[in-house]
Amino acid sequence: MPNASSWSATSPLLLLWEDSSGTRIFLSLLYAVLAISGTLSNVMVIYLVFSFKKLQTTSNAFIVNGCAADLSVCALWMPQEAVLGLLPPNSSSLRSAEYRLLRGGLLGLGLTVSLASHLLVAFNRYVLITKLPSVYQALYQRRHTGCMIGLSWALALLLVPLLPGLWTPGPAQQPPPRQTDGSSRYTALLLALAVLGQTALLLHCYLGIVRRVRGSAKRVSVLNFHLLHQLPFPAAPPPPRRAQRRLSSVSVLLLCCVFLLGTQPLVWVSLLGFFLRPAPPALQAASWLLLCALSALNPLLYTWRSEEFRRAARSVLP
Repeated sequence: MPNASSWSATSPLLLLWEDSSGTRIFLSLLYAVLAISGTLSNVMVIYLVFSFKKLQTTSNAFIVNGCAADLSVCALWMPQEAVLGLLPPNSSSLRSAEYRLLRGGLLGLGLTVSLASHLLVAFNRYVLITKLPSVYQALYQRRHTGCMIGLSWALALLLVPLLPGLWTPGPAQQPPPRQTDGSSRYTALLLALAVLGQTALLLHCYLGIVRRVRGSAKRVSVLNFHLLHQLPFPAAPPPPRRAQRRLSSVSVLLLCCVFLLGTQPLVWVSLLGFFLRPAPPALQAASWLLLCALSALNPLLYTWRSEEFRRAARSVLP
């Protein structure tokens, strides 16, 4: 059986072999809660968008794309982890290479498309607020929007088979060879750099929105666009301009903070393991848990300030 550092360095799974049964049960319950809440919230957002014509906008198309990817994590991957956490470490299910590849593929596919959807939503809102309406309409035609969504899935389908060492653990009965471990370290480094680049672009878009809103409330008020309610602005009645700028800035910054909290721990844990020494297994597990928990929180991040979403949800829920 591999030691904690070698196992966790080659697997994103959070059920550590050396953990006590109490810890494994706790992680299984946590996975179960995230799976149920994340599945319900993602399915609800997808259902509302397809059921209400007012919600069928370009920005919401990218949000639905992210929800579909998050379902791969919440509805397919997390329940398996919750069940496997209750099995003994030497279970045949845990040793099956094909089953590990399947679980790793579901996780990698969902996380890759979800992160790409975050960036697509941010860029969509950035263009909406900071560019002329004619530029927005030319860029976000239906055909172009479909191509952007298709490219996010094509990129994920391309990367998941190329990076198997990141999404799947090594052999369950012996430590991975030195070459495999080195490959996993470089794969984790590439993941960290990719997430850092994506985070930088996302922050550039949202901070650009904040600067534009704070600098010119009049510019936002004259954009009588059907997608304006998708931004973290209250739809109606509009508050005074100063209060609107403050509320909009706080909403955007809160979204950015939650995203950073979910993604950056894994980035810096990966960089620490590559340049210095591997982080403790518990810290690695916590960083992956935060990233996976983001899949359950994404629907709330993008809909909690939308009056249209709240109105649609009230008409559906008893």
